[in-house]
Amino acid sequence: MAKALKRGDHVRWKSHGGEAHGKVVAKVTERTRIKGHTIAASDEDPQFIVETEEGGRAAHKPPALTRE
Repeated sequence: MAKALKRGDHVRWKSHGGEAHGKVVAKVTERTRIKGHTIAASDEDPQFIVETEEGGRAAHKPPALTRE
C-alpha cells in the first residue's frame, strides 16, 4: 500500500460473503483480543481494527485492506 492507513479511512476487504466495506477505527501494535481471538500485532507487524456500517468489527493486516 503506497500510503499508510489511518483512523477514519474507508477500506474494503475480502470476507466470508464476498467483499466487505467499512472504516479503520484503530491501528493495533500489541497483542490484543477481538471477538474471542488473540491477534499477535506488534510495531513491526501492525494490524488494523475495521468496522462495517452494521457495526461488526474485525482485525486485518495491512495487505488485506484496500483504501476506497
